[in-house]
Amino acid sequence: MMYLSDEIRGLIESGAVFYCSHSGGKDSQAMYVRLREVIPANQLVVVHANLGEVEWPGVMDHIRKFVIHPMEIVRANKTFLGMAEARGMWPSAKFRQCTSDLKRGPIFKFIRNDLKDRGATIAVNCMGLRAAESASRAKREPLRYNIQESVNGRVVRHVWDWLPVFDLTTEDVFREIKEAGEEPFWAYADGNERLSCVFCIMGSINDLRHGAICNPDLYRRYVELERKIGHTMFMKGKESISLEDHVGIKID
Repeated sequence: MMYLSDEIRGLIESGAVFYCSHSGGKDSQAMYVRLREVIPANQLVVVHANLGEVEWPGVMDHIRKFVIHPMEIVRANKTFLGMAEARGMWPSAKFRQCTSDLKRGPIFKFIRNDLKDRGATIAVNCMGLRAAESASRAKREPLRYNIQESVNGRVVRHVWDWLPVFDLTTEDVFREIKEAGEEPFWAYADGNERLSCVFCIMGSINDLRHGAICNPDLYRRYVELERKIGHTMFMKGKESISLEDHVGIKID
């Protein structure tokens, strides 16, 4: 069973509602395995931000297969491709509008509404981020009070951001999934290193190429949209590079 800090134990005892943001990826899956062992059933809710056509097919079915708690599906009132076309540019690693508008925004909207419906005031937003993923993520606090979401006008609530798998390695993550009697989403065994959008701006060339092979029609739409708006998804130094050139699979 995972170690719980005194702060987390206190939040559990206070009746906080723990919202598990589940993308269907390995880190989310390992996080949920951990949470269901220590969080009372009536205090744990699984939330999936559905990304529509840019999400790997079968992700929601995979989540449902192993989740035994209530699973809520949230979705933004815009799509990733529609957002890129309307802005005339793609999100970037520095300005990740896709994360804020398509994931974080809908999830926190649900959390606010669900707290109100429950008559609760304390929420813990659980995310499957790990220190080993990047230097920037390694600098994050595993437990942080979210000031922005905690006080809003006359409505007072207390929201915490918690990273339950923060200290795990990639090997640890897969081991926890296996020991729980589960398997990760099929794309990992088929070659993926991460699982997010099929063509994530943060994805490796390996994952992007695998996405193009498995989802050729969606790949074509991305390439055609790059050409239409005259803006590419990637940069090489100060030079823009098209998805086609980055992946190495040409579209006629």
